[in-house]
Amino acid sequence: MQPRRPPAPALLLSLWLLLSLAVRAAAREHPDVPARPPAAVGLPRGILQLAARAALHFFNFRAGSPSALRVLAGVQEGRAWVDPQEGCEVNLVFSTERYNPEEEAEGRLGKCSARVFFKNQKPRPAINVTCTGLTEKMKRQERDYLLYKQVKQLRSPLDIVSIPDSHGHIDPSLRPIWDLAFLGSSYVMWEKTTQFLHYYLAQLTSVKQLKADDDGIDFDFTVLLHEFSTQEIIPCRIHLFWYPGKPLKVQYHCQELQSPEEASGMEEASAMVPTELSNF
Repeated sequence: MQPRRPPAPALLLSLWLLLSLAVRAAAREHPDVPARPPAAVGLPRGILQLAARAALHFFNFRAGSPSALRVLAGVQEGRAWVDPQEGCEVNLVFSTERYNPEEEAEGRLGKCSARVFFKNQKPRPAINVTCTGLTEKMKRQERDYLLYKQVKQLRSPLDIVSIPDSHGHIDPSLRPIWDLAFLGSSYVMWEKTTQFLHYYLAQLTSVKQLKADDDGIDFDFTVLLHEFSTQEIIPCRIHLFWYPGKPLKVQYHCQELQSPEEASGMEEASAMVPTELSNF
């Protein structure tokens, strides 16, 4: 028996051409199916942590409850994709803990999954976040109403120099004011966050309690926000109106060199805590 001859070069070339034509034809038949954006390249280090904090700022603001405030404990997993024309998308899972360390350990930890989309370098990322391990609704309402009564009983005008003080201490009697300032600042920090800039509440420098037309709490705050990448300290004036179980209303203006629409804003949000929050 004679050995099999290897395929002629002409035959191999014909097979390669047929395969190339088939691939091109398939691409023409499905022009609307986009390829997955490439894995993020050139993004700042810590993009997953930045996205998680942005999601929590959004969550805290939309929850509208000082008793539901959460901060980042750690990122479990995540991935980022970048599209030069559209922006950066981040999908991640992270753990949270209660913001107020004086609350009991029950329900202290939680878990969230989020999709965060940064529109190039524009602020106010689009966020879809789902969290578990939250405080029970009845307990949250009880704590919010207790905080509401504590604030209503404070003397007016409030004589506050700064919270925390120069030693980083927050007087327990002023904790409700700080928590309300953190709640209002959450909206400001979410709206100002980009894929390169993220903020944290550094200090509350002044508080003015206003006379509300109804039973709500009406405050003017001046806060200092710390921007991490530039290390800038940005003063912002925040007007907050809050009543337990009702929508949170926030207006603000920050002193910085940028366009007016980025330097100020106004928003109203639900005061309930759903299992899923979205602004897509």
